[in-house]
Amino acid sequence: MKNLSILLVEDNILNQKLIILNLKKYGFNIDLANNGLKAVEKFKQCKYDIVLMDIMMPKMDGFESTKQIRKLESKSKKKAKIIGLTANTYEADKERCIACGMDEFMTKPFDLELFKKVLIDLGIDLE
Repeated sequence: MKNLSILLVEDNILNQKLIILNLKKYGFNIDLANNGLKAVEKFKQCKYDIVLMDIMMPKMDGFESTKQIRKLESKSKKKAKIIGLTANTYEADKERCIACGMDEFMTKPFDLELFKKVLIDLGIDLE
């Protein structure tokens, strides 16, 4: 797979380990932020191709983090693909993710095959 840089924003340690284990199998470069505030700080220092954003976190939730990242990108031509992650399957959650600037939405537990499909749907070349 293409060597993409991914920022995983997730506060749950088990979810972190599961997602990182799955992504490393395919050679993705993965950075981790365990809350939304740290995600914004990391994004100031490094631009990522993809952000996997948990929506329910301490200090700053995924919705506000996404808004802050989109502000940082406002003068940039290249924008990260932000994919919301949540255990909730409600349509309202997906709508809220898209409304705040996320590109897509996935439910947990993390599914690598679904993730690859989402990337393709977002126009990311995996070859």
